[in-house]
Amino acid sequence: MIRVATRRSPLALLQAEEVAARLHGLGAEVKVVPMRTEGDRRAAARLAEIGGKGLFVRELEQALLAGDADVAVHSLKNVPAELPEGLVLAVYRERQAPHDVLVTRRDATLDSLPEGAVVGTSSPRRRALLLAETRLHKLESARLDAVVLAAARLRRLGLVPSQAVALPIETVVPAVGQGVLAVQTRRDDDRTLRWLESLDHAPTRTAAIAERAFLSRLGASCTTPMAGHARLDSACGRGPVLLMTALVISEDGRRVVRASASGGPEHAEAIGRDVAETLLERGAASITPLLQEQSLR
Repeated sequence: MIRVATRRSPLALLQAEEVAARLHGLGAEVKVVPMRTEGDRRAAARLAEIGGKGLFVRELEQALLAGDADVAVHSLKNVPAELPEGLVLAVYRERQAPHDVLVTRRDATLDSLPEGAVVGTSSPRRRALLLAETRLHKLESARLDAVVLAAARLRRLGLVPSQAVALPIETVVPAVGQGVLAVQTRRDDDRTLRWLESLDHAPTRTAAIAERAFLSRLGASCTTPMAGHARLDSACGRGPVLLMTALVISEDGRRVVRASASGGPEHAEAIGRDVAETLLERGAASITPLLQEQSLR
């Protein structure tokens, strides 16, 4: 029996069921184990004030370490850069749409929203980026003009708002790991690791390695308005090239530091760290105190 730990939210359950179905298709006996996390229990609190998105994975990781679950399914953007000792991200599922979407009351784009429009988002990254240039029902209940949401979230829930506009990745750079499902297990659980082998998507893993190396070097969290996105590109005709772009932005959107890098997929981790180093060299640490100590390492 492979016990799949997951949060109880509708999206998290859908994601866990997807992984469970793939394992069942391989012949494994599978059970989904829904759990409430600290982040769920304190849903009304501002994440930045209670510990960040890591609160959505902590109980699931504890269940793995205690032997109460065999795998945990996470949205990768919720997983901190540093994992608990003994755990590993064994699978990166194929990335879904990584971009954000603008959902409006009426047909509109980001550029055509009226001056003073109220745009809802729970993400410090999205808030800062929107100043520089939650949820669907809040369009009415909170008298918002628009909300900004992750496209992958809407797609997985089967929601297709008629007035949704994709925001270009070059302008609204996605969060690290956005659109990626990660499957975590114990490093020494050889049996479970063998079941999981065929579920991994190699191109997504390459991009995720670069993005998480970037995150690790900056020592950033969801409370830091920053973003990083990597992708493989084969357009040059000389084999795939990994392209990465990233930024750090002040909370008021007034200061933005950007950087990019490219190279062979085999250098994914180095590319992610190089982008972070470039941002630090360009003054990223001066934008937010959360990065100042990390810049000295």
